[in-house]
Amino acid sequence: MNSALNLVNVSLEYPDGGSTLKALDGVDMAVKQGEFLSLVGPSGSGKSSLLAVAATLINPTAGLVVIDGQDVSALKEAERTELRRDKVGIIFQQPNLLPALTAVEQLLIREHLRGNAVKEARRTAEDLLDVVGLTAAMLKRPHQLSGGQRQRVNIARALMGSPTVLLVDEPTAALDHERSESIVRLLRRVTDEFRTATVMVTHDTEFLPLTDAVAAMRDGRISRASVPSAQTS
Repeated sequence: MNSALNLVNVSLEYPDGGSTLKALDGVDMAVKQGEFLSLVGPSGSGKSSLLAVAATLINPTAGLVVIDGQDVSALKEAERTELRRDKVGIIFQQPNLLPALTAVEQLLIREHLRGNAVKEARRTAEDLLDVVGLTAAMLKRPHQLSGGQRQRVNIARALMGSPTVLLVDEPTAALDHERSESIVRLLRRVTDEFRTATVMVTHDTEFLPLTDAVAAMRDGRISRASVPSAQTS
């Protein structure tokens, strides 16, 4: 099976005063459809930079980023934006929901911005909220939802448009243990059901057995990759 997300010898450099800071240093990473990869490492190791490059939000200094068979570097800016919109779902650490919108409207606004008919998208939005366990909360606004429920809306929103790649940045950072586990289990389930290539940056090492593989970063490099001993059902 071809990988849905491929990073090949990717480097990312920033000017830093009179010198250069290398955020990523020759990173190779491949994630297949239906695979759930955890990315761990100390603060400043390059995890956020890797996620930004994989999301096509930042162009690497060198190397290739290939999403669903498309070489991102060969695309013009408008084409890159279109690929990100259609192929990449991004789940940020903070849900950043719009206060005035209900849960279902949070998903529909994305389709409106894509230029799609909102009426036709409503069934998809309702189905996704059902998948993440929010059938009874579709008409609630963010202040009426718990932190875990807001993160579930965030996940459902990222799945609108059936992305090939799902990139997740510390989804449990603001949640307690029980809610954290439920969110990672949900990400496991949507990876299996929607066959996304999922990359999750996380500090919660106890949930790593729920994923298929672990990549550890240090100093801009992936220092090792391992498979957890057992996947918890």
